[in-house]
Amino acid sequence: MAFDTDAWLERRKLARRANFWRLIAVLAILVAVIGGLYWLDPGNVIERRQDHVARFEISGIIHENDWWMDKLHEAADDDRVKALILYINSPGGSTYGGEALFTAIRKVAERKPVVAVIGTLGASAGYMTAIAADRIYARESSLTGSIGVLFETAEFSALLAKLGVSAESIASGPLKDQPSPVKPLSPEGRAQIRRLVMETYDWFVRLVAERRQMPRERVVALADGRVYTGRAAVENGLIDALGGVEDARDWLAEKKGIPADLPLRDIPPEPPREGWEGLTGRAFAALFGKSLLTERLKLDGLVSLWHPE
Repeated sequence: MAFDTDAWLERRKLARRANFWRLIAVLAILVAVIGGLYWLDPGNVIERRQDHVARFEISGIIHENDWWMDKLHEAADDDRVKALILYINSPGGSTYGGEALFTAIRKVAERKPVVAVIGTLGASAGYMTAIAADRIYARESSLTGSIGVLFETAEFSALLAKLGVSAESIASGPLKDQPSPVKPLSPEGRAQIRRLVMETYDWFVRLVAERRQMPRERVVALADGRVYTGRAAVENGLIDALGGVEDARDWLAEKKGIPADLPLRDIPPEPPREGWEGLTGRAFAALFGKSLLTERLKLDGLVSLWHPE
């Protein structure tokens, strides 16, 4: 009888131990599943089902980006997004890319408050993006401004001549092959390109004057291509105040009635990559960043970019 009792107690002990490890296994599986959902859902769709303030980071070279446009349109249409904070860290990029961002952000601002926070750098098309917001913050050491447009080309005719190489082009008009990498720019071609640059520059200046409520003459005096520190930008009226994301939240609460305790949710700045492509891509980016595949290769035409060299 004692033997049966001891055996029964031992079986109960083993059963409790087995149940304990089963519980641990179930919890581990749940954690793995939840972690996997977050890994597969970089946009935090589950969390974004509640009211929140969205944060969207615009970094690197600005160019045509359908993903950015789609995310901004979604933010405008989503009633659970009560406000949008733009975090900008960009030297600029193509004027077309900057214009597209400006237009998309203004559509968001027609439906909910938008605040821009400039990080280390928000210049040229990066500044163009910032002025689409209702209010702009930057740190004292941030760099912004660089209002202007440029067009760059290279010409190798002298080098080709030294190598004994000649090139010919047959064009339908005198400006069709201007500029060309194989022959010097003609006076007519130079005048035509300058006209395009100045036309776009005037549009940029007008945009700044309208958004910052400044006389055009004042903007022209500031728009010689130079960059300004955050403090100088405040003094010149290019931005509104010194601060960061916390100050943007305070302003939204005080001036726009957006509760300060609403969660802040990041909008994914780029599409998620799945499977081996995603794993290898993330590993490559972690090792080499963007130094080998420069975003400048995506730029063409008129450019609003600070320090392009």
